[in-house]
Amino acid sequence: MELAPSRLGRIANSCLGALPAAGSILYAAQTTGTFPRLSACLVLCVSVVIAVRGYWLSVTCENAELTVRGYLRTRTIPRSSITEITDLPAVRWTDPKGNRRWSPLWVLARSPDEIAGITASKDRQIAALRTWLQPRKRRSARRTR
Repeated sequence: MELAPSRLGRIANSCLGALPAAGSILYAAQTTGTFPRLSACLVLCVSVVIAVRGYWLSVTCENAELTVRGYLRTRTIPRSSITEITDLPAVRWTDPKGNRRWSPLWVLARSPDEIAGITASKDRQIAALRTWLQPRKRRSARRTR
């Protein structure tokens, strides 16, 4: 199961990097100094990464693991180590050394200013994620009629 925003949501997520990228291009074009141009190029590179990764934000639930694709990194978490899905939303989990960790789910983060339909869609996706996390009921080997 893959939890991801609509195409319009993906575009909105990528604007977090696209707008600073455009600004850095304009700044680099008007400045004459070497250091300001290098700084603008650095901002441009980081902004492009955020824009591209923002478009592909998602959470993928597979049988044995959860893959969280965020703005700067992708993390794969074993299903057995996940302890809860918080209301932020974020995944609380334990690493192999026993340390408690958490990974935010930016793709499902709600905002008070967003459209009610988008908020409802994110709430349904969080509920589906929590359902996926619950232990599966084992089916008996024999069928009853």
